[in-house]
Amino acid sequence: MREGRGKHRGMKDTLSVAVEPRLKVLLPLPLAGAYDYRVPRTLSLKIGDFVVVPLNQRDILGVVWDSPTEGESKPVPDHRLRAITAVLPAPPMTESLRRFVDWVAAYTLSPPGAVLRMAMSVPAALEAPTPQAGWVLAGPGGNRQPRITPERQRVLDAMRPGEVQAGGQLAAAARVSLGVLRGMADNGLIRPALLPHPRRFARPDPDHPGPVLGDAQAAAAAALVERVAARAFGVTLLTGVTGSGKTEVYLDAVAECLRQGRQALVLLPEIALSAQWLDRFRARFGVAPALWHSEIGSRTRRDTWRAVAQGEAPVVVGARSALFLPFPDLGLVVVDEEHETAFKQEDGVVYHARDMAVVRARLAKAACVLVSATPSLETLNNAETGRYQALHLPQRHGGATLPAVEMVDLRQAPPERGRFLSPPLIAAVSETIGRGEQAMLFLNRRGYAPLTLCRHCGHRMRCPNCTAWLVEHRAQRRLQCHHCGHAEAPPAECPECGTANSLTAVGPGVERVLEEAIALWPEARRVVMASDTLPGPAAAAAAAQAIQDRAVDLIIGTQIVAKGWHFPHLTLVGVVDADLGLAGGDLRAAERTVQLLHQVAGRAGRAEAPGRVLLQSFSPEHPVMRALVSGDLDAFMREEAAMRRPGHWPPFGRLAALIVSSEDEREAERTARDLGLAAPGGEGVQVLGPAPAPLALLRGRHRRRLLLKTRRDIAVQPVLREWLARVEVPNSVRVQVDVDPVGFL
Repeated sequence: MREGRGKHRGMKDTLSVAVEPRLKVLLPLPLAGAYDYRVPRTLSLKIGDFVVVPLNQRDILGVVWDSPTEGESKPVPDHRLRAITAVLPAPPMTESLRRFVDWVAAYTLSPPGAVLRMAMSVPAALEAPTPQAGWVLAGPGGNRQPRITPERQRVLDAMRPGEVQAGGQLAAAARVSLGVLRGMADNGLIRPALLPHPRRFARPDPDHPGPVLGDAQAAAAAALVERVAARAFGVTLLTGVTGSGKTEVYLDAVAECLRQGRQALVLLPEIALSAQWLDRFRARFGVAPALWHSEIGSRTRRDTWRAVAQGEAPVVVGARSALFLPFPDLGLVVVDEEHETAFKQEDGVVYHARDMAVVRARLAKAACVLVSATPSLETLNNAETGRYQALHLPQRHGGATLPAVEMVDLRQAPPERGRFLSPPLIAAVSETIGRGEQAMLFLNRRGYAPLTLCRHCGHRMRCPNCTAWLVEHRAQRRLQCHHCGHAEAPPAECPECGTANSLTAVGPGVERVLEEAIALWPEARRVVMASDTLPGPAAAAAAAQAIQDRAVDLIIGTQIVAKGWHFPHLTLVGVVDADLGLAGGDLRAAERTVQLLHQVAGRAGRAEAPGRVLLQSFSPEHPVMRALVSGDLDAFMREEAAMRRPGHWPPFGRLAALIVSSEDEREAERTARDLGLAAPGGEGVQVLGPAPAPLALLRGRHRRRLLLKTRRDIAVQPVLREWLARVEVPNSVRVQVDVDPVGFL
């Protein structure tokens, strides 16, 4: 039954069944709001409790909710209400997390239940842990005197009065079999007992000796510590050149959060980054933090979720989904590499974890720190207008200097025919490896080649499900779509004209750069760092360790190598195609390119030996290239802001996208046309489209886009709600709302 949706009744946190016979229960389903359920007199419930309720012919988990939702209908009569079945033995969802679910749903125009699902991602953690049995000393047992064998004596020596020990561990410590323990129990020497709840995560020591901070670092760290100690919401932007020690600075803020007895959350854009980050954390606090990302196993996921809810996980480092963990007392939220687009969730509930982290911190009355060497224009604008405080580290830590950045004009020094590395870059790599130092070749493109075509008829190998070319992965002998995952073996002949052996690879990917590197430097020890070759944190950690141990001479990688790594012996970075990110009409193409290339350049020269960066480009006069060579990123961002301000483009205006998709192209076209005809207007409001999306076919669905652009002072959510309400959307069509889009595919 749908809930009653009348005036909010202002319930208190503890409810008397006699006064309030019905409660709202929000379910983790894409529904418009909560449902009303009857409270049995046998249950005592609080707002936030996790409960089991009937829905249709099945039982489902939900949360006792306390906030009104949009579009409430008339209350359901008491006699038609179904009863709550049970309350689960898990800590109730906190008020700040419930308000966060409501806020994200309202901001993204998503069903509250769809957002709740992210906060209830581990249903197994809501059940009470299975008690584990062990053994404890039985104590005096009357006049009975059992025989004490050497084996039994070793068991008794390994036990302490009142301490419960697991059977396997006790038997191993005493070097006996489990049968000896059972015999001792039969003779009254020991007795079974339940093991205490194990603490999964050791508490980090905030006063554990850490690295010595420089003057600028110490000043920035003191400012962050003061803001955490205030136990109030505030946002600080921590910037600094690559290698300036930003991580060590904000770890001091984490230490203060621990002293305050509160929990800290650190968000990283890539799972692979956790490898070296964890080493720094252990060096600072003596133990590892809790990890949260898609690669951890189901048991670890369950234990971690419950430990967070019970306050037993003081520090969590994770991906964007960690924002929805049930922290009872969150005191600090850090977003490292805040400019990264990996923080944007593109499927399901579409949200930006950086922006939602600020909201999460505000609702928890916690400090928030955004960290980047190349902050986004949105964050810079918030700092310049006073919404965020700002701290800056102007120099690299420990006396290291920034690398020299040079251009290689491919028009003047082109590679050999069929090759992609220019003579100046080849010479620089050879010299670097010859000195016993490490070099890196960077190309932000996976696979062997981005396009395969027929030399005879020009046919291009395309994904059948997407408007995308199939990428050749020669080592695995497959052509693959990086959007939907479709893969097929390379055909022996052209599918269009039937000519045999006519298909050829066009353009380079990292596999093709590897092939060229093998031919040029056959003796060099190489590693390829890409999402295809590093499937998880363990593989990334192994590669990073090999590089640190100087077991690698040449690193070849995609954007995964650009973020946060510290390789002290890496002195040369060569960017194979610096122009790659500038293609297309993306609003943020120049900004993203300068951020990415500055970050990858920052991997060079992070220790005593000076670093050097070579950028291969056909457009060395481009503002992005000039900014990278001069090192004046601030001037570039000012120019970028000046170009966006007159047209009210972000951050000086608001954007929201509607993506219309259907398996039926005519249905998608028709719905997009109807939305275009019903588009809102007025001063400061503009709608662009409908038009085919750049990926007009994605995963078998035809796509059309409309873009709402408004002045900064106009809230887009009411405009979107009214707009969508004017158009009837068929069941076969999906309209996805993307508020504040960062990509336009």
